[in-house]
Amino acid sequence: MSEAGTLTRADLSEALHRQVGLSRADSARLVEQVLDMLGDALANGENVKISGFGTFVLRDKGERIGRNPKTGVEVPIAPRRVLTFRASQMMRDRIVAAG
Repeated sequence: MSEAGTLTRADLSEALHRQVGLSRADSARLVEQVLDMLGDALANGENVKISGFGTFVLRDKGERIGRNPKTGVEVPIAPRRVLTFRASQMMRDRIVAAG
């Protein structure tokens, strides 16, 4: 990892280069293609499931009333679409075993 606790595109690309043997350019291109496919699917309203890793799920949240914590004034919060991630059981088990 290049930064403390952060896995970057460059890290993924470098791992592909070292472990699979692709050129650095091909590795970078492959990482970008995978991320583009994920982003496009989510932008089109599709959920994305990666077996053994987890599921990216889009949810629509309705309008609701929120409160400004500083002033206490109630304000409407507009309806919106949010992205959530749910780790697979295999990934959760792996995290527990590592920690």
